[in-house]
Formats: sequence, structure tokens, C-alpha cells
Amino acid sequence: MPRPKSDVNKSEEIRKLLAENPKMGAQDVVAKLAERNISVSSNLVYFIKGKMKGRRGRRKRAQRAVANVAATGSSDPLTTIRKIKTWANEVGGLKKLKALVDALSE
Repeated sequence: MPRPKSDVNKSEEIRKLLAENPKMGAQDVVAKLAERNISVSSNLVYFIKGKMKGRRGRRKRAQRAVANVAATGSSDPLTTIRKIKTWANEVGGLKKLKALVDALSE
């Protein structure tokens, strides 16, 4: 038998609270909603917080990727790949180029 639908969208209520105060902890959110007679689990709060953070993270990664392409001055990926292959041939192969890049990133 399906559960009866409630009039309250719990996830939306959690989002509203977190929008007002993003630093609010999960237990605080559960307590605040309990005052309004809305029962939620802390797992749901953590899930919603993660989804909200994930959206921002994807946006930031996309903006960084666009900035990196703009900084290189070449929006043609084929040209970039050809340059990388040329560099790999100069240093002795892709494995050596990767090892050099890993050494530089440390």
C-alpha cells in the first residue's frame, strides 16, 4: 500500500533553510523542521546539501575549463592534441611526457 502524500515538500523546505543559512548543520535543520511539525531524517538533509554543493561544483569546473581554453588562445582541440603529440615525440613518448607532467605537478 503506498504511503499517503503529505502537502509539504520536505526537500524544498530543507533547501529553503539552507539557503537562509548555508552553514547550518544537519541536526540543526532537523530540529528547526521538527518545530514546524515536519519530520525529516539527517540522511535526507545530507543528501540535499550534497546535491546543492554538487551543482555549484559542476558550475565552477565548467567555468575553469572555459577559462583554461581562453587562456591557451586556441579553441581548436585538434590543434592542442597535435601540440601535445609533438611534445611527447620530443621527450621520448607519451609515458615520459606523463612522467614529466606528474613530476612538475608535485
